[in-house]
Amino acid sequence: MSRVELMIGGRDYAVACSPGEEDHVRMLGRIIEEKMDSLPGATNQSEVRSMLFAALLLADELHELRQQVEQSADPAATDRLEAIAARLEQLAASIEDLV
Repeated sequence: MSRVELMIGGRDYAVACSPGEEDHVRMLGRIIEEKMDSLPGATNQSEVRSMLFAALLLADELHELRQQVEQSADPAATDRLEAIAARLEQLAASIEDLV
């Protein structure tokens, strides 16, 4: 198991991941940071609340993409989307461990 240091919301977090997935986890951390930065008034909210809203927005984007893929009936796209969903669930579990 590898560990990756992420800075989100001005705080450092150590996140466990499988060997070889470090760059991918860092990229996911940057996505969360960007989503948090896009929230109106994010600096006035608690860190956990900001992460919750960022996670909800990302989950909504994932849901919309799933609907689009299901409508296109492209098996390769469906498989890729399911892999992304699994990664987001892993990241959510890591965030829950931090809270």
